[in-house]
Amino acid sequence: MATESNQFEQSVETAIREQIASSVSFEMVRDDAEVQAFIRQANKTLGGLGYTEHGFRHVGLVANIARNVLRILEFDARTQELAAIAGYMHDIGNVVSRHGHSNTGALLAYSILTRLGMPPSELGTIMSAIGTHDGDDNRIGEVVNPVSAALILGDKSDVHRSRVRNNDQTSFDDHDRVNYAATSSFLRVDDMEKTITLQLTVDTSIASVMQYFEIFMPRMQMCRRAANHLECTFRITMNEIAVL
Repeated sequence: MATESNQFEQSVETAIREQIASSVSFEMVRDDAEVQAFIRQANKTLGGLGYTEHGFRHVGLVANIARNVLRILEFDARTQELAAIAGYMHDIGNVVSRHGHSNTGALLAYSILTRLGMPPSELGTIMSAIGTHDGDDNRIGEVVNPVSAALILGDKSDVHRSRVRNNDQTSFDDHDRVNYAATSSFLRVDDMEKTITLQLTVDTSIASVMQYFEIFMPRMQMCRRAANHLECTFRITMNEIAVL
């Protein structure tokens, strides 16, 4: 009898913990005034430095891709939600500086998500994903958990001409040129085949295949590691031809 009572109490405690853990939703984070202000200002800051678009379009897309990657691979709903939250917040550190923005972003996310009521276990998952999603001059970003892997895949696969802010093609730098050459990009996840494929359509009169890989090889290495962490193989097709 005592055992049944203990089991019941444990079940109640587990249910309460799960309810608390699920209390902070993607919508709450997306609609938070502080989050919106930081994303908006971070994008302006990077624009002033000559970087491609890192605003609401980018973070919204990354959040959506990160969630869908884990959904298709049949991760639980809460892990999918955490991936979407991490994807939406991953670049807020740029409001301070581009340098070290991953670490800064993780700390800003801690403050915001704590205010919203997220428990420490979930905070740790999101902070580590944001803190390791990008590298520096000496190393590339690291994959530490499924949320981290999904975030990296969403972030590094966003190559598209709509990100280019410079309207003068004659003054494009290498990143502008490669992004502008990409007229379509789609990350296809196949749970049966265990493959994650970045499907690109590239105008090779603007940037060659070689130029793409010269610029984005570190990103593709991160995507491969992220896919491997999710027990998948990473592939790239360019103009319907397999290049990786």
